[in-house]
Amino acid sequence: MFDTLIRLSIQNRLPVTVAALLLLLWGGWTAALLPVDVFPDLNRPTVTLMAEAGGLSPEEVEVLVTRPVEAAMNGAPGMERVRSQSAPGLSVVWVEFGWEADIWRARQQVGERIAQIGDLPDGVTPVMGPISSIMGEILLIGLSSAPPGQRDGPALRALADWTVRPRVLSIPGVSQVIAIGGGVEQIHVDVDPTALARFGLDLDAVREAAASAQGSSAGGFLERKSQEYMIRHLARTADPARIGDTAVGRRDGTSVALDQVAAVRRGRGIMRGDAGVNGSPAVILSVQKQPGADTLRLTADVEAALTEVGGALGEGVEVTTLFRQADFIDASIRNVEEALRDGVILVAIVLLIFLQSARTTAITLTAIPLSFVVSALALAAMGMSVNTMTLGGLAVAIGELVDDAIVDVENVYRRLQENARLPAPRPAAAVVFGASSEVRNAIVFSTILVVLVFVPLFSLSGVEGRLFAPLGVAYITSILASMAVSLTVTPALC
Repeated sequence: MFDTLIRLSIQNRLPVTVAALLLLLWGGWTAALLPVDVFPDLNRPTVTLMAEAGGLSPEEVEVLVTRPVEAAMNGAPGMERVRSQSAPGLSVVWVEFGWEADIWRARQQVGERIAQIGDLPDGVTPVMGPISSIMGEILLIGLSSAPPGQRDGPALRALADWTVRPRVLSIPGVSQVIAIGGGVEQIHVDVDPTALARFGLDLDAVREAAASAQGSSAGGFLERKSQEYMIRHLARTADPARIGDTAVGRRDGTSVALDQVAAVRRGRGIMRGDAGVNGSPAVILSVQKQPGADTLRLTADVEAALTEVGGALGEGVEVTTLFRQADFIDASIRNVEEALRDGVILVAIVLLIFLQSARTTAITLTAIPLSFVVSALALAAMGMSVNTMTLGGLAVAIGELVDDAIVDVENVYRRLQENARLPAPRPAAAVVFGASSEVRNAIVFSTILVVLVFVPLFSLSGVEGRLFAPLGVAYITSILASMAVSLTVTPALC
């Protein structure tokens, strides 16, 4: 079979050479489109459930919220582990599925089981968190006042929540945008107990009045000229003075306004932690990505969106990039690429010294780019990304990629020299075929043995298997590609 392959490659050397060139172009284009990340996809299919239970201690949250949620999740098809954490007023439950589980189907199963949870405290409803990557935090963006003090924390938080966050969330690949610091602006109604007692009112009346100041109701329709006009009673307002004018009750035939029994003012919600940039109060936005998203391209899209939305922030707001995961990816990928480059240069120098022929060196080196592009096509077919592990596999394989071609080219070169000294030299094609056929068994067997050494990598399970399997895929595909090149392209070029 291998003799036939070698013979056909020599007889059709022009089509083989053109096919190799087309493969090089196709593989290079595919490699340029592959997603780029620091590590392979280590995201175990996990559904996160969060439930807020204000006022409850961690012990109460554990007993009243976390345990019922865990009990409902246990036994879900494909579920392997349930973890939880209970904090003051907050329960977080992680439902982990097998590595091969479909995350969307897993979320559907969890959603069905949420509806079956009973005996939870009033107002407590578990909700599913967004699908995020284990390497999800790709950007930290700071919004600060410039100069300091021109914009207060709540104003910056409002810009972050209602201007920046919706725009970034609209970008495909963004999982979540979390705002930190600044404080959420609220309207506070600080009740005066003495005034309440003087007017004979209670807290329920104050609560109902404050709620009614933030509502709207329908008032029917007004028909005129065969058209209906809807009538609405609009009471929603953010003006503390107008909220203070809301009637709470009546005393001696006179309405009692809200501001007569309470102080209505603007304030901040209760804050747990804060944020700052360069020592000044600020709001920080944490941008999380979805699993499988290309970090470099997504970062570029987010930065373009920030530039676009910058004009809507107004004067006095400075946008600062505090953390950029793409910088670390660029640095790590650049280091591996430099190792690949240096390896190729060293291999070329060694080949030129020992073979003492520029033509044989050039023919041998063709195995490196062809093997690399075949590996890129294999990674694309398997849905893998370009990362430090896949590039590391290629870096390890550099020396062996040219091994098969060296054996073939060196033997062909020697046989051609011997043939040239004969009184009646044989045709060059026949000599090349004979020389390639002599070493084919050595090439195939040595390649298979090297591949077998890396096969145990695929038996690793868990995170180890997900981490090292791409290295094995890149290494094995490149080695097998180099063997195929030595049996086809190398004899044709010879």
